Amino acid sequence: MWEDLLQWDRDTFVYLNSLGIERYDGFWSIVTDITTWIPLFLLFLFLLFQKFDRNEALYKFFTIMGLVIFITAITHWTKISVARLRPNNTEEINTIIRILKSPTDYSFFSGHASSSFSITTLVFLFLRKQVKWAFLFFLWPLLFCMSRIYVGVHFPIDIIVGAIVGILSGMLFYWLYNRFITPGLRSARP
Repeated sequence: MWEDLLQWDRDTFVYLNSLGIERYDGFWSIVTDITTWIPLFLLFLFLLFQKFDRNEALYKFFTIMGLVIFITAITHWTKISVARLRPNNTEEINTIIRILKSPTDYSFFSGHASSSFSITTLVFLFLRKQVKWAFLFFLWPLLFCMSRIYVGVHFPIDIIVGAIVGILSGMLFYWLYNRFITPGLRSARP
């Protein structure tokens, strides 16, 4: 069963990666670059400080930063522990796929998926009552994750697991915020 799942993962990756069109390579290379998304991060920060008082916005910001550190550590630890080669480094398929990026570290699970979904989930949970269109934030991790298959560096399972870990981590940090920080903020108010 495990081997069947991995075969499905390889076959699905090869199929999806082969759908790439050369004239869109530049677009997907830009989408996969984290620096492209800096304006979105600035929007998140702006909305936090616009919708909440300064003190609460700072606590929310520091909670997001704690999540970033947590998700980076757990992703790194998992990649080293599992040590799954990326598609671009997998000999049996790297000659038949389109490769636009060539990272040399491990693949499972996707750091792009885990970090983008965790941050988006937490920001969404913080802002969903104040910003009616907050669900649109999820366009970022969806595009970000799709780009990883397009550029040839992640299998679908890497992305699916990364997204699940990211969503659950965002929910965990939201729960921690409400459990430990929100009560202190309420008691500090006059």
